Amino acid sequence: MCGMSTQPSTETVTGVRIVTIDARHDGQRLDNFLMRELKGVPRGHIYRLLRTGQVRVNRGRCDASRKLCVGDEVRLPPVRMSEPKEGPDIPPGLLALLRDCVLHEDADLLIINKPAGLAVHAGSGVDYGVIEAMREARPDLPELELLHRLDRDTSGCLMLSKNRAALTGLQTLIRRGGLYKQYQALVRGVWRGGQREVDAPLRKNTLSGGERMVRVDPREGKPSRSIFAPEKVFAQASLMRVEIPTGRTHQIRVHAAHIGYPLAGDEKYGDADFNRRLREKGLRRLFLHARTLRFTHPVTGRTLEVSAPLPVELVNVIEALTRP
Repeated sequence: MCGMSTQPSTETVTGVRIVTIDARHDGQRLDNFLMRELKGVPRGHIYRLLRTGQVRVNRGRCDASRKLCVGDEVRLPPVRMSEPKEGPDIPPGLLALLRDCVLHEDADLLIINKPAGLAVHAGSGVDYGVIEAMREARPDLPELELLHRLDRDTSGCLMLSKNRAALTGLQTLIRRGGLYKQYQALVRGVWRGGQREVDAPLRKNTLSGGERMVRVDPREGKPSRSIFAPEKVFAQASLMRVEIPTGRTHQIRVHAAHIGYPLAGDEKYGDADFNRRLREKGLRRLFLHARTLRFTHPVTGRTLEVSAPLPVELVNVIEALTRP
C-alpha cells in the first residue's frame, strides 16, 4: 500500500521487570541507572516515569537523585524501547592495558591493577569504565561483575567476580567486614608519632551544582574508621600506609584532611599550595594507591593476598622528595 513503510519495526515493548542492584551499580544515581537499563527510551520519558511513580525502589516512590545500594530492588514498568545502539567505543589501547593489568586470576576471581583516571563503571557523563572495558577485553567471561569500587583517580587493586557463587560470597564477606584493604597515600606535612586511628563518621552531600562532597558529621554520619601509619617522612610530606576497616566514599581523603594531613594531588579536599609544589616534582594525579587486598576466598576457603606495586609516576615523585 502506498505510504506504508515496508521496514521492519525496530521497537519492542517490555513487560514489568524487577532488577536487584549489585556492586556494579552501588552508589549510582537512579536516573543514570535507568538511562543505561532502558536504552532507547527518551530521557524525558524516563523522568516522566519517575514523576508518576511507575519506577519504584524497594516498592516505594523516589526521585531521580536517589543513590542505589546493593540489594535494592528496582521496578521497571512496561516501556516501548528502540533497538539499543552499539556499545561505547573503547580504545584498543585501553583494552590491551587492562589485559596486562591482571594481578591474580583463578576460576572465580579476577583482580586487576586499576589505572588512575579510569572510573570503575559508566554513569554520570562517563561512557565506560573498568567493568565495560573488561567485558569487551574478556568476552570469555560473560558473568563478570565488580565486587567493590575505587575512586576514579585512585589506582591499585580492584576485584571482579567471574561467576554468581563468587559474587554473592564476596558481597557477604564485604558486608561483614572480611575484606582487608591497605592503601599508600602521600600527605602534606611531617607526620608526628606512629600509628593513629581516625574514628570520624562521614556523611555524603550533594552541592547545588551536583558535585558530591563528603563531610565529617558526628551526628548524622555513618561510622568510618581509618588507620594511618608512617612509612617514610620527608621535609614537606609523609608517605603513609592506610588501612580502612570501613569503606565509605572518599574516606581516606576526608579523614586525612580532617586531621590536618590532606592528600597530595587532592583537588577536592586538599591544599592548593601543597598541590602546586608537588606538581613541580612531577605529581599529576591524586597520590592514593590501593596496595593490598586480603580475604578468604569465597569458593576455595583459602586466604588470598594480592598486592599492586606503586605506579612508576608515583615512585618518581617519592624519589624527587628530599628527606629532612
